[in-house]
Amino acid sequence: MGSETPKPHVVCVPFPAQGHVSPMMQLSKLLHSRGFHVTFVNTEFNHRRLIRSRGPESVKGLTDFRFETIPDGLPPSDRDATQEVPPLCDSTRKNCLVPFVELLHRLNSTPGVPPVTCVVSDGIMSFGIEAAKEVGVPEVQFWTASACSFMGYLHFRELIKRGIFPLKDENFMSDGTLDTPIDWIPGMRNIQLKDLPSFLRTSDPNDIMFDFLGEEAQNCLKSLAIIFNTFDGFEQEVLEAISSRFPNIYTVGPLSLLCNQVSDSQVNSLNSSLWKEDPKCIEWLDQKEPNSVVYVNYGSVTVMSGQHLKEFAWGLANSNHPFLWVVRPDVVMGDSAKLPEDFLEETKDRGLLVSWCAQEQVLGHPSVGAFLMHCGWNSMTEAVCGGVPVICWPFFADQQTNCRYACTHWGTGVEVNYDVKRGEVEALVREMMEGEGGKKMRSKAKEWKKKAEEAVDVGGSSYNNFDRFIKEALLHKE
Repeated sequence: MGSETPKPHVVCVPFPAQGHVSPMMQLSKLLHSRGFHVTFVNTEFNHRRLIRSRGPESVKGLTDFRFETIPDGLPPSDRDATQEVPPLCDSTRKNCLVPFVELLHRLNSTPGVPPVTCVVSDGIMSFGIEAAKEVGVPEVQFWTASACSFMGYLHFRELIKRGIFPLKDENFMSDGTLDTPIDWIPGMRNIQLKDLPSFLRTSDPNDIMFDFLGEEAQNCLKSLAIIFNTFDGFEQEVLEAISSRFPNIYTVGPLSLLCNQVSDSQVNSLNSSLWKEDPKCIEWLDQKEPNSVVYVNYGSVTVMSGQHLKEFAWGLANSNHPFLWVVRPDVVMGDSAKLPEDFLEETKDRGLLVSWCAQEQVLGHPSVGAFLMHCGWNSMTEAVCGGVPVICWPFFADQQTNCRYACTHWGTGVEVNYDVKRGEVEALVREMMEGEGGKKMRSKAKEWKKKAEEAVDVGGSSYNNFDRFIKEALLHKE
C-alpha cells in the first residue's frame, strides 16, 4: 500500500456462546464493509467446534478478515455442545485478560497487518476495556442482549440494597415472591420480580451468575460507548432511561437486517454457526401453505427435562398443525434428546425434525405462522425481522425479561407456563394459528417488522447510528 494510510483495524471479541458469537460476526461483517481490517477472536474451544461443524476452511478468513484465538481458562474439552455457563463466565473474567493483551501486542507486531486501532468486546467480556487501555486504543462494549435486560442487570446491586436479594428461601417459585412489583427501575413499567433477568432467582448470596452479570453490566459504563442490537422504537422508554445515565449509546439493530447491506460475497460466506445446519428445511417449507407451520427452536443453550420435551411434543401433535422443530442433541439435560416413537409415527407426515437450521431464512419464509421459542434476544429480533408472532417459554438470563416485553409491551407473544403441559401447548398453538388473538399478534408482528426495516434503511435511525458509531467511537472523527 506504499505510503497510504493503513486501514483501521478492529479486534472483535465475543463471549464464547452461539447467541453472542452470531451478532458479533454480523457487526464484524458490517465494519469490514466500511473499510476496517477485522480480527475476530474466538476461544480455542469454539475455534475447534467451528472447524468440526464447518471444516478447516471456515476459519481461514480473508487477507483483511482474520480469525484468532485465546484460551478460556477451562480444562480442555472437545464436547460438541455449549459449555456450562457459570464456570465459563467465572473463567473468562479471571483468565482472559492476559492472553488477550498478548494477542493485541502480537497483532501490532505482525508484518502486513495494520496496527490495532480499536477493540469491540462483548458486554460481558469487560476485560476488553482493560486490554484496550493497556495498548492505548479506544474500546466499545457490544451488549448482545436486549436493552431492557441491560437495565435489569444494572439494578442487581439495588436488589441487594433493598434486601430483596438473596431470596429468603427456596420456595420462591411457588410462594408469590416473584410476583413482587418492581416500580423503581427507570424506563421499565409494570414489571414484577419475575420479569427481571433470572439470575436473581437464588437464595445463595454468592451466586456466580448474579454477581457476574450485575458487575459486567456496571463495567460497561466504564467503556467509551455501548452498542445495542435493537432499534429506537422497539425499546424506546428503556433506551431513554439508559442514555440519561450513560449518553454514549448506539442502537444499530436489528443487525441481521442491517447486514443485508453487505454486498461482498466472500465476507458473507464467513459463517459463525457452531452447529451444522440442515439444508432440507427450506425445501420442506416451500411445500407448505402460507402461515401454516409452527417453527420450534429453543436456541443454543436451553436444556429441559425429558418430561417437558414429551409435553411439548404431544402438545404440537395434538394441535394438528404442521411443525418444523429444531431438536439439538443436547437439549435434554444429561441425555440425548429422545422423542416417543408413537409421537414420531403420528406426526411423520406433518412434522420435520432437524438438529439445526438457518433460522433467519426459516423465519423469513411465508409458510411460518408462529415461533415457539425460548426468548433469546437473537431469536426475538429475528422473529421481528420475519414478522412472526411468538409463543414464549423463557429458560434463563434475559429471556424472562424479553418474554414479558413480547407479551405486554410489543403485543407479539403469549407465554407457556414453566411447568409445561401438553393441553396448554395445544391450546396456545391453536389460538396463535387459528384464533382472533393470534390474528392480532400476527398483525402486530408485521407492524414491528415494518418499523425494523425502516430503522435499518438508508436514513433510518439504526443506519444513521451505525455511521455515527464508526465516526465518533471508532475513528474519533467529529
